[in-house]
Amino acid sequence: MEKWHKIDSSLLPKNNTIKKIKIEGKNICLINDGNNYYATGSTCPHAGADLSNGWCEEGRLVCPYHRHAFNLKSGRGDAGQGNYINTYPIKGQNGEYFIGLPVNWVKKLLGLG
Repeated sequence: MEKWHKIDSSLLPKNNTIKKIKIEGKNICLINDGNNYYATGSTCPHAGADLSNGWCEEGRLVCPYHRHAFNLKSGRGDAGQGNYINTYPIKGQNGEYFIGLPVNWVKKLLGLG
């Protein structure tokens, strides 16, 4: 289950660019690849690099440090990497865009979220 958060239109990246945004204390890469929006975690699991400083290539987000690459849709690393990044759904509705983040059930049960 996700909680949907509206993305301010000024934060939407232009074609073939990446922006780092923060939602509920979580850093997220907001990516525009071929005029399609994607959202992923912002930290490379290999060496901790900031993926928002990377680039997109053939539907993959490429780490700027060691060039590990991750599928924009699934988050899976290239063959042989053995790692992945989180991905988050994005939906467009009436010209507005929303990102879905998982609900933290512990916080929900405690009435904190």
